[in-house]
Amino acid sequence: MNNLFSQISQVIRHRRTTKPPKMNGQEIPDEQVKQLLELADWAPTHAHTEPWRFKVYAGDKVKQFCQSHAELYQQETPEENYKPDKYEKLKIMGDQASHILVAYMQRGNLPKIPVLEEIAATSCAIQNLLLGASALGIASYWGSGGMAYHPAMRKSLHLREEDIVLGILYLGYAENPAHEGKRIIPLRDKVEWM
Repeated sequence: MNNLFSQISQVIRHRRTTKPPKMNGQEIPDEQVKQLLELADWAPTHAHTEPWRFKVYAGDKVKQFCQSHAELYQQETPEENYKPDKYEKLKIMGDQASHILVAYMQRGNLPKIPVLEEIAATSCAIQNLLLGASALGIASYWGSGGMAYHPAMRKSLHLREEDIVLGILYLGYAENPAHEGKRIIPLRDKVEWM
């Protein structure tokens, strides 16, 4: 097995999700986050549309984003569905994270490119970023809860109607090693050789 393949395989197999409350609050140098964004920028893209976009929150902006996220939940949730504990969870979600990145697909001006392909390209960019984080020993969490997919989030971020938020990425460091990985469905059940 060639060495590069072995290294890439190790990073892919050992990438894990770390929930933000399990992060330790240590700051990631902005330069490393920029390096991760450079990796994201090398995702595959049909017709060179490069639809991935990231809004980066660092320092005091992390808590501000979480506070705004919680308030958005409170404002947009009907009273019968509102849960005070969810509000509190959203408010403190990033307390131990170093950076928060909102990842979204910005729809380009080529209507012949299917939206699904633009979402897939943006997802690949996110995966590049997460794999890079893992290689640097940075813990990560790709969150889709709270108001991530709600139209009000898109509006609060000043995105266009056709843009789609794909998640909220929390980056930080964690003291404890990631848990062992597992797959429930055997690969042979997912692949059919023709």
